[in-house]
Amino acid sequence: MNITIQSVHFDASERLEGFIQQKVGKLDQFSDEIITAEVILRVDKSESSDNKLAEVQLDIPGSNLFAKKQNKTFEEAVDLACEALRKQLIKRKEKLKAK
Repeated sequence: MNITIQSVHFDASERLEGFIQQKVGKLDQFSDEIITAEVILRVDKSESSDNKLAEVQLDIPGSNLFAKKQNKTFEEAVDLACEALRKQLIKRKEKLKAK
């Protein structure tokens, strides 16, 4: 799986990029069909403390899976997005088995 990380209006640290590579890479366990993963990180302009936004899109033959989560840190937002995608992958796999 090819993982692309984009940080909008800031430079992501190597530690953050490594964390994202690790978390998104684990999604391979749930589907070997994932071609690419695109992660977009941005800071929301709102005044709340939960202003870190992570969007993760997985390209799979025949469809795309997407999750967008917001939290206090990018790590937590990416973690929540990956959890949502894990559930989507499992649900998709069950639907394919049912056919």
